[in-house]
Amino acid sequence: MAQTIKTHRDLDVYQMGFEAAMRIFELTKSFPKEETYSLTDQIRRSSRSVCSNIAEAWRKRRYEAAFVSKLNDSEAEAAETQVWLEFSVKCNYLDAAVGRELYTIYDNIPSTSSGQAWGSWSI
Repeated sequence: MAQTIKTHRDLDVYQMGFEAAMRIFELTKSFPKEETYSLTDQIRRSSRSVCSNIAEAWRKRRYEAAFVSKLNDSEAEAAETQVWLEFSVKCNYLDAAVGRELYTIYDNIPSTSSGQAWGSWSI
């Protein structure tokens, strides 16, 4: 039997995004200091924004246009995070295998949010 979703924290997609964002936070602690206000800040911000937009979508689920807009914002932030992951690997700040793993997680966020959105996010 499916679990009842009471808050955005119960959503698989939120949990996936949150765990990935925390992993990015830990990994970026070793990035060079000269990247603090550019790459490090950008990848942390976009990865966190994925989760915050999912949380906002959950709260706005009664209003389809606002709900879909927030899911689209979350997907856009996931794509931005992927770009920063690519830069991190190309600059040799992040291991390629780790970058691929995280990239794949952010590839799966839009499909997971869509499935949960229309399947179990009922009012």
